[in-house]
Amino acid sequence: MMMKAVDILNASILIVDDQESNVMLLELLLAEAGYTRVSSTMDSQEVCALHRKNHYDLILLDLQLPVMDGFQVMEALKTNLDDPYLPVIVLTAQPGHKLRALQAGAKDFISKPFDLIEVKTRIHNVLEVRLLYKRLAASNVDLELMIQERTAELRESEARFRSLTELAADWYWEQDESGRFTKVSGPVLEMLGIQVESLVDSDTLNNFAGHKLSSVKRAGYENTGWNTEERAALLAKIAARQPFLDALLSRVNSDGSKHTFRVSGQPMFNQHSCFIGYRGIGAEILEVI
Repeated sequence: MMMKAVDILNASILIVDDQESNVMLLELLLAEAGYTRVSSTMDSQEVCALHRKNHYDLILLDLQLPVMDGFQVMEALKTNLDDPYLPVIVLTAQPGHKLRALQAGAKDFISKPFDLIEVKTRIHNVLEVRLLYKRLAASNVDLELMIQERTAELRESEARFRSLTELAADWYWEQDESGRFTKVSGPVLEMLGIQVESLVDSDTLNNFAGHKLSSVKRAGYENTGWNTEERAALLAKIAARQPFLDALLSRVNSDGSKHTFRVSGQPMFNQHSCFIGYRGIGAEILEVI
């Protein structure tokens, strides 16, 4: 991915030098090279405020400055949390300062007195990297927004799915990978004499499929009378993590009456293909008299 020449020439540049002749020379050099957005200051104390306001793509920073030297300015610029990238090329006549400046976070250096070819080359190269960095950051923001939008759409779709399944069946249910119910809606629990109070911190008991149902309590119901063959067949499918459609579960009540239920379910997997439980629907089959 390469930057267009026009994008580089339209980058915003701030010159910071207390020597007016250096400022004028750099302004002239950059204008001749085609750069269109160049500004300057001779006051090092203004740099941070100017950068927060204008978000420069590059700061040409002299190290030998009164009040705040270039190293102090760079440390102050690092406090700008909106832009962790430090877009600085230092200007120095001291060879010993070059390594120290790079260690302080500067992206490059330009030696004094200025070599025109060196100045143009280093500015162009740093600006290209800087603009690529900004483009990548913008792409990441766009990607994050897209992910948030897709997540919201999936949640809305999931809500519609649950609403429709709840309307289309006597009850809707979800279980986690351990077989514990994480969501049950519909009148089936009342039919069976079981009431849901909460999904945490409650005693557990066996549900109609032989798995643990957390957060329920007995309300005059004993888990007896179920057809063992039907339960065994359903449990085998669940153990194999297979979908099941219209599986029949029946039980004979203590008074001799019979309840028959039709249950459908499918296993759920996360984005890493790891099993996370089951979801399904169910309904009581009413005998026609």
